[in-house]
Amino acid sequence: MASKFDVSQTKGLMAFNGYMGSRSYVEGWQYSAADSEVFAKFTGCPDAKKAAHAYRWYVHIAAIAGVRGLASAAPAAAAPAAAGKKDKKAAKKDKKAAKKEEKKPAKDDDDDDFDVFGDDDEEEEAPKESRAEMLERLKREANERLVKKQAKQRTLVAIEVKPWDTEQDLNELWKKITAIKQEGVKFGENCHLVEVAFGIKKLCMSFTMGNDSSSDEIIEQIEAMEDEVQSVELTSMNVL
Repeated sequence: MASKFDVSQTKGLMAFNGYMGSRSYVEGWQYSAADSEVFAKFTGCPDAKKAAHAYRWYVHIAAIAGVRGLASAAPAAAAPAAAGKKDKKAAKKDKKAAKKEEKKPAKDDDDDDFDVFGDDDEEEEAPKESRAEMLERLKREANERLVKKQAKQRTLVAIEVKPWDTEQDLNELWKKITAIKQEGVKFGENCHLVEVAFGIKKLCMSFTMGNDSSSDEIIEQIEAMEDEVQSVELTSMNVL
């Protein structure tokens, strides 16, 4: 999905803007590698007026990534007003010079003053990491979060086991099936019988498994009981 949008082109950017109209993230409900991939394609911050949804998403992802110094539409619009103020100040050079002289001693005397909105040239002389390094770090962190999430993920699998005839002890068959061992797999503590036809009943049961487990392997091991099992059908799989 992330590779679908060529945000370097106007058409692709507007398509992405429409796509993000009802979303906070490119995929799913949290920050992922897909967000990092699309973010890396931008050469700058989208126009807040022309692509409001893309702009909202870009600023949000930039905040998560720790990107500083984003350009936005507001400062650009204020530039003419700032230029007008400079012209007025230029007409009053004497007053401006006097104000500067008054400010200089105050700045020199109080080295501990900190301007929240000022520029700290000493801290920003060189970035701590390049853009490429930052993107690589974001992708790595997103992948690490996905791995941790998948490691905790469990899936509920429901199956139906059909025996050969009516004389089989289905409770005994259920005990044999639940004795199958596979790492990450846990069978349900009970089962129920459902009539099929002509007095034959099928065994309905379930088990949970981890992300690295295989339902096919479990089914194959049950089907290997050829003398007691006619067929096995997987009826549902739900992520917990």
